[in-house]
Amino acid sequence: MAGYGEGLDPYTTLNTPTILRTRDIPWDIYMTARLISDRELQFLRRYDKKEPTYQTKLLKEGGKLYTNAFLTVLKNVTKDETLQYVLALIDDLLDVDPSHVALFLPPGAEEDQPYVEPYPILLRLLQRPDWFTQEKAARLLTAILASQLRPSAAAQTLDVSAASPAASALTAFVDWLCAQLRRPTHPLLGVPAAAHCLGVLLRDPGVRPLATRAGAAGLLGALVRVPAGGVIQNPQLLYEAMLGTWQLSFHKPAADLLANTATVGGLVDAVRVAQKEKLVRVALLALQNLLAHGPAGLEFAIVDKGLRRVLEVRATQSWDDGDVPELLAALGASLERGVCELSSFERYRRELLLGQLAWGPLHTADDFWAQNAERLAEGNGQLLRVLLKLVESSRDATTLAVGCNDVARFVAAYPHGRGIVTELRGKELVMRLMVHPDQAVQRQALACVQRILLSKDHASALVAGVGA
Repeated sequence: MAGYGEGLDPYTTLNTPTILRTRDIPWDIYMTARLISDRELQFLRRYDKKEPTYQTKLLKEGGKLYTNAFLTVLKNVTKDETLQYVLALIDDLLDVDPSHVALFLPPGAEEDQPYVEPYPILLRLLQRPDWFTQEKAARLLTAILASQLRPSAAAQTLDVSAASPAASALTAFVDWLCAQLRRPTHPLLGVPAAAHCLGVLLRDPGVRPLATRAGAAGLLGALVRVPAGGVIQNPQLLYEAMLGTWQLSFHKPAADLLANTATVGGLVDAVRVAQKEKLVRVALLALQNLLAHGPAGLEFAIVDKGLRRVLEVRATQSWDDGDVPELLAALGASLERGVCELSSFERYRRELLLGQLAWGPLHTADDFWAQNAERLAEGNGQLLRVLLKLVESSRDATTLAVGCNDVARFVAAYPHGRGIVTELRGKELVMRLMVHPDQAVQRQALACVQRILLSKDHASALVAGVGA
């Protein structure tokens, strides 16, 4: 968990090295109080305050005897300073060698030694009031559970649906992590810690349904945001959130929740402005999955967020990570396929509502207008009114030129188009543009006015001859 704050609590300045260096625990009093056995006392004395190389030697020779002693203290002792010290010992041994997590797993059939179940102990510690205890318990729980989960769908070691202690602990822990995302117990470190732990656990496909039911999709998706100024204030938290979003995007119910404009927009913004390559990479991976889950997110990414242009710009840059250029190209290809599959009228409607028109097949194809002109007149001409409003108020020359073209094509394709446009002051609005300083706007305005004034037979050649 070093990635989100090195276990440091700015309010209590607690961290593992400080605790191990400054505290001396009177282990004898716990044996006198019968909270630990004489044998456990000997293991604690033998391990505590020794050189790291000697501690590693002890763990290699009889590791589970020592971790059982640690867990017994965590189970029976309630004094904050002692709990924090033992958690610091465990934190330290995991930092020295992450494979030491195996010492907390159940013994194999060939091993004949006692075993202290860590799950109820650690879950209880999550409810302690101090952040150091919560964080270290969460770190150990994450490591233990992750070591039993499958790295891929082909090799499962923990059945998350089974009624085993580990499976029950996993469900409870995921619920706790999502609760931290909602209302963190530490104002600075609670959310980053929870996002990190979820990211580790979500590597396993079996955890994703649990996390989705606990609300992880919405909670992580809400963290995928880039401030308006484009300065990413907490790159590591953004990375953890996007990593979790990408992992959840393989689970369809979660992907359906994540494929919304806010999350997709945040991912596009990350691709646009992020300087760290790992941020760009994971944002591209998440977008590739989410944009395949429906037209809404795809339209938003293309039209609102300008994803095409973002990919073009970033493709011109040099990258140390060879995966990034490949991902940029792959997402660009997916984008083109997705655009072809979108309803053409939905794309046109989006352009209108965004107030920015650009030349393309939607504006020049006779088939499109023959099939869709009547849809502009639906709802008391709602979309036609939007088009005329653009003709009246837009300051973009291309939008004005394309808008005049569209009015002309509507008049040509819709049986009562001329009368409706005239009734809505469309002719008057277009005539004003005949003196616009941009020649393309003048040309399209003239053709449109001719279409409105002349009969279909006389005007068809004029409109057909006026292009972009």
